[in-house]
Amino acid sequence: MVFPRPVWEAFRGKVEALPMSASGWKRIFLGSAMDMEIDSGSRVLVSPELRSAAGLEHDVLLIGMGNHLELWDARRYAAAEAKVLEQPMPDVLQDFTF
Repeated sequence: MVFPRPVWEAFRGKVEALPMSASGWKRIFLGSAMDMEIDSGSRVLVSPELRSAAGLEHDVLLIGMGNHLELWDARRYAAAEAKVLEQPMPDVLQDFTF
């Protein structure tokens, strides 16, 4: 997950407010967070630790998710998308209109 600073701060506040029963997830979200800089070529260098944790290998996709982005390894994204498409559409989306 990639957040602009203001969105991250709101998300971080929600995570910090979680109960102790969610401490493992708090640790994953907060302990793995890193600031990243955009270089003069409009590139972002993702640390080796985050690349490894996210399974990023060669081709990556940056997926817009409204208020944040998701960075995916292209092959892992294709597999995850295929699993979603194998499932029936959730009831909450049955009457969704564009």
